Amino acid sequence: MITIKEVSELAQVSQSTVSRALNGHPTVKEANRAKVFAAIEKLGYKPNAFAQALASSRSNSIGMLVGSLDGPFYGPLMHMTEDTVRQKNLHLIVTSGQESHDKEADSIRFLQSRQVDGLIIHSDKLSDDELIKIAQQTESTIILNRYIPELAEKCICIDNELGGYLATKHLLENGHTTVACITGQMSKIDSRDRLQGYRNALAEYGIQYDTNLIVEGRFDHDGNHEAVRRLLDRNENITAIFCQNDNIALAVYDVCSERGITIGKELSVVGFDNDTYSQHIRPRLTTVNFPVREMGVEAANGVLSLLNQDKQSLRNKLTPELIIRDSVSKLGE
Repeated sequence: MITIKEVSELAQVSQSTVSRALNGHPTVKEANRAKVFAAIEKLGYKPNAFAQALASSRSNSIGMLVGSLDGPFYGPLMHMTEDTVRQKNLHLIVTSGQESHDKEADSIRFLQSRQVDGLIIHSDKLSDDELIKIAQQTESTIILNRYIPELAEKCICIDNELGGYLATKHLLENGHTTVACITGQMSKIDSRDRLQGYRNALAEYGIQYDTNLIVEGRFDHDGNHEAVRRLLDRNENITAIFCQNDNIALAVYDVCSERGITIGKELSVVGFDNDTYSQHIRPRLTTVNFPVREMGVEAANGVLSLLNQDKQSLRNKLTPELIIRDSVSKLGE
């Protein structure tokens, strides 16, 4: 194995000069830097990453906390974040909180123990105060899908309230007045904001909010079929449902198939997220696009900007978009 000593001998500079050149130290003369890298290329020397980290006080890694390691939301989020940081020769270390406060806190402690250079946090369970403390401990921290006034410049979120409004308004524009909503877990800020958007659209059209038209589901697949059955059994006059994500919409499709209800004719459905399969099921699902891939890129660029103390502006709020397909009919046609 080629050593730094051999590189220094071939380049005819000291070992400390080789080390400083590898770490981009500005005091290294350009002529010496050129000799060092010429020697490295000739010998095929591969720097020890751990030794480099000690010398530069950086681990060349970014830590990321997410709710789950699979699924149509977290998968693209992690992929785009990792792809972006790798372009800067850094590595992403990802861990999951699994909807547990203790696991989220433990995951953050683990990432900090690895001395990651920055953190990207998607947390449902940690309090604002806890996240503020973490951001004080690790200055290069980006918070996803949460808005904390004290960390406003470090938060990236989608306008979930606008998304819920767009979905519901589309149903109302098509003549539906008995519009139900199946939420995600109400412990999540996304669910509460999307429900508020639903309420805003109803108010705009002069329709009274009715709690009998609301049931709580989950953003994953657990228990959504029963939530759909309960909703339909409760009110036979429902003509449209706003599902707070596309997983919930899939459960609506299944239950309607069981009961012989034709989606897009007898019942209109709007989802949220624009998952890949939403354009492949039949009828194709009208849904709200969550720019999750853009969020991954923004998260990575944001933490890199903080790490390098750049003045690059951060897109703090991403805008959802209604994708109109075939699952909504105009009432009376």
